[in-house]
Amino acid sequence: MDQNPYRRRSSPIRTTTGGSKSVNFSELIPMKYLSSGTMNLTRTFTTCLILCSVLVAFSMIFNHHPSDSNRVMGFAEARVLDGGGFSNVTKIDSNDSDKLLGGLLATGFDEGSCLSRYQSVLYRKPSPYKPSPYLVSKLRNYEMLHKRCGPGTESYKEALKKLDQDHIDGNGECRYVVWVSFSGLGNRILSLASVFLYALLTDRVLLVDRGKDMNELFCEPFPGMSWLLPLDFPMTDQFDGLNQKSSRCYGGMVKNQAIDTEKTLSYLYLHLVHDYGDHDKMFFCEGDQNVIGKVPWLIVKTDNYFVPSLWLIPGFDDELNKLFPEKATVFHHLGRYLFHPTNQVWGLVTRYYEAYLAHADEKIGIQVRVFDVGAGPFQHVMDQISSCTQKEKLLPEVDTLVERSRQVRTPKHKAVLVTSLSSGYSENLKSMYWEYPTSTGEIIGVHQPSQEGYQQTEKKMHNGKALAEMYLLSFTDHLVTSAWSTFGYVAQGLGGLKPWILYKPENRTAPDPACGRAMSMEPCFHAPPFYDCKAKTGIDTGKLVPHVRHCEDMSWGLKLV
Repeated sequence: MDQNPYRRRSSPIRTTTGGSKSVNFSELIPMKYLSSGTMNLTRTFTTCLILCSVLVAFSMIFNHHPSDSNRVMGFAEARVLDGGGFSNVTKIDSNDSDKLLGGLLATGFDEGSCLSRYQSVLYRKPSPYKPSPYLVSKLRNYEMLHKRCGPGTESYKEALKKLDQDHIDGNGECRYVVWVSFSGLGNRILSLASVFLYALLTDRVLLVDRGKDMNELFCEPFPGMSWLLPLDFPMTDQFDGLNQKSSRCYGGMVKNQAIDTEKTLSYLYLHLVHDYGDHDKMFFCEGDQNVIGKVPWLIVKTDNYFVPSLWLIPGFDDELNKLFPEKATVFHHLGRYLFHPTNQVWGLVTRYYEAYLAHADEKIGIQVRVFDVGAGPFQHVMDQISSCTQKEKLLPEVDTLVERSRQVRTPKHKAVLVTSLSSGYSENLKSMYWEYPTSTGEIIGVHQPSQEGYQQTEKKMHNGKALAEMYLLSFTDHLVTSAWSTFGYVAQGLGGLKPWILYKPENRTAPDPACGRAMSMEPCFHAPPFYDCKAKTGIDTGKLVPHVRHCEDMSWGLKLV
């Protein structure tokens, strides 16, 4: 039995093999001309007539584009592959601004080496959020800086020599910020975007510690020069041990009054992990930025999306306003600029999309992250998902009285993409919509790419599947995410989607209301500082400026709106 509700229907043109009246061509020709030669001529004429009929039928099929056909075939028409075997592939001109995301992406890359860079836009609706000309110019300038100062250049080699010194004299041509690979994939993506924005604001070159798999998950984002930290970088073997007690930890040095403002250190370690202390948080003070700004090498370890607090540093706010006039678009633009899945991961994305999502009239994403201890699925979480999706009219209710079910001549097809470590939630949804008809007559297909059981941060294939699922969620029309989940934050930002957030349950009870609409598509900064740098006292940083507020899913967190 064919269980794929979105499989293409066969052609409405069918060949009849009986029951219809046949045409006797001999009746149309006088008997006296039916010699063997004329019989051959008749057969030839008959064959030509049949061929013409077939050609006319095929012409009608391929030239007819009703609205429903466009909706079903739209994915195939939009795909940019090599064209082999795909008759409806559309080739996009290399100068197409949509392909470059309004100038966000640079030209000059080998497209075959990273298919996702220019293809991902074709799987989403056009973004209503356009990058500012100032941001586009800033990115082009950064790319030139990165090419001039990147690994292997003379400037890089000169800067590397300074790492062996305690203090340096004068300023070199290039300054660097090294991002240390740390934590789960969602946290890594958000923290890396934050560090890159900091590099843009301070004219530093970003270098990325590849960790276990960064080079296997993401393509190079900058033309002509790698963003990966060379394997022979002299401090790489120290990264795992960096913490608040490290001798060059800025917070520790401030605490111990070990900062000599008359001398410039060769490097500093910035501990911006969720467990950081008050002295580490001095990073977000303008006066401390003046000290940090002189140091040529910064090593950063963080699992936070700390972008909202950068807007509260007086020295950065003017530049940020010019870069992002629409303030709640920071990760939307930087995420689509930086994070392009490698061809292996992109294959996971496109194969699944074409098999299960491409033919749906509407796509709903549901990202489930459960923090409860114990084996799921949990009934209260299932109740919460059903309550949210039905009350918000994302999914229809079911009619348990089948005889009353509504019959629709051309039912709307909705594909539901569920991502979760457990398969139980998608299986429950799938069973419900299989066993009972919907009250609206809509056809619901439920799909889940993977069910890994538990988070396996250090496994390459696990992270590859996680990245593929983030991208698949970003291709949906509507998105439901789980509170506190960086996985969901990444998907909503890449897709430019304001999700419905499933509030965190307490005492294994579904909250009421089950969910609420996000104020913006921006991620939440889970561990922001609450400190007034000038007054040197505690303050609610969520009430200082109108565009930085507390998060919907974490009352003490900060987000851009």
